[in-house]
Amino acid sequence: MFKLIASCCLSVALSVSVCAQTSLEYVPAPPDNPLKGLVPYARPHADRFPHSMEFSYLPLSDLMTGPETFNWQPLEDLLNDIASRRKQTVFRIWMEYPGHQEGIPLFLEQDGLQVTEWLYEATEPFPPAKVRTPDYKNQQLRAALKSFIKALGQRYDGDPRIGYITAGLLGVWGEWHNYPRSDLMASKEVQTEVMDAYEAAFAKTPVLLRYPAGKDTYAYAANDQRRLGYHDDSFAWATLDTGRPEDSWFFMPALKAAGPSALTKWKVAPIGGEIRPEVWGQIFDDKPQHKQAQAFADCVQQTHATWLMDTGMFREPPSPERVRNATQQVQRMGYEFHLTEWQLQSDGTLVCKIRNTGVAPFYHDWQVELAVLASNESRDSKIHGDGHVVGQSVKTLIPVDWSVAGLLPQDAPRRWAVKLPVGIDAKSIFAVRIANPMQGGLPLRFANSPDLQSTDGWLKLAR
Repeated sequence: MFKLIASCCLSVALSVSVCAQTSLEYVPAPPDNPLKGLVPYARPHADRFPHSMEFSYLPLSDLMTGPETFNWQPLEDLLNDIASRRKQTVFRIWMEYPGHQEGIPLFLEQDGLQVTEWLYEATEPFPPAKVRTPDYKNQQLRAALKSFIKALGQRYDGDPRIGYITAGLLGVWGEWHNYPRSDLMASKEVQTEVMDAYEAAFAKTPVLLRYPAGKDTYAYAANDQRRLGYHDDSFAWATLDTGRPEDSWFFMPALKAAGPSALTKWKVAPIGGEIRPEVWGQIFDDKPQHKQAQAFADCVQQTHATWLMDTGMFREPPSPERVRNATQQVQRMGYEFHLTEWQLQSDGTLVCKIRNTGVAPFYHDWQVELAVLASNESRDSKIHGDGHVVGQSVKTLIPVDWSVAGLLPQDAPRRWAVKLPVGIDAKSIFAVRIANPMQGGLPLRFANSPDLQSTDGWLKLAR
């Protein structure tokens, strides 16, 4: 997944002089950079808070009509609807949902799958609701889950409309628990089959699990060594370690108990989740009122969270205080790339240095592009939103094999370099961008001056 500095990046002898060098000021990148930040449910109010993704659930029964037959239209409709707003999608497939009759594919029940109906009472402020839990030991169901995951990966792995997938499928809401009816939860053997299927089916699109688990974790199959991420769905309420034994299920204690590989999982797989409903909105107040609210900044720093589902900032218009605080906090989530300097050496080598000022790496390997924008006469012109300098279009794309994948926050700045092709005027204006592969998707913006950046992601290397 992670590319090394490319073959076109040439080492430069110390004797080579620099004919132009510019240091670039750090300016925080916006909170709605792609694939990070707060994630509302699909079709939110557009003016509540900046965001780059939307979330939705889908019942498995809508997508799977037989052991090897599928109806992808509901998922296509969701992805296209969210993409029409320039956002990317986080989704989860479920079979159990309080108050819903659907979820379990009909053909399985018709073939004799046993279903247990029980009352789920932890639904405040809503009344208790009935849950329908399938017999996870059923061989036909287990085969269907593996068949579905394989088909889902064949069709959607690497789809640029998708940001992340939460594994789902098992437990209430697809959250891998049936508490308090833990006796109905899928066994470790079934969990392992589902995780094996996801790892085989998805090499590009990140898949996230609800609970960290090591080899000795009660009720959960080990996942610490897998390349699957995690999602903390009680974020900023049951995230930090309190030291109390009764809170050992909180996210950070669970990570620690799962072992060193789980604790450092963020370096190779994303951490997402959902802000706990009890602290929606108020978690961004100067002093949250709920007694169990945990410091949002500490939770982000310790978990290295990249994205979080949230309703608090999207239900009612948030106060200016909440918007200000949330903007500052969300900017610290996930990745943030600052192009610190660039230089043009006398032998025609262009060198850029980039660092990650966030708390996590970028988990997708989007293409980095380098362009010649304009001649010396227009070098003070601003880039327009269509990627053009005033009166002149992009002249040339210079092939590079640069990457930001795997660049960790504590790493030294990564060096990008390329020997300019013959015929490129050294006095030209250059620009670089990390291209969003989804057509019409939001641009990835650098932690550099907005005046140097276009609305489609080009950062002008101003002299």
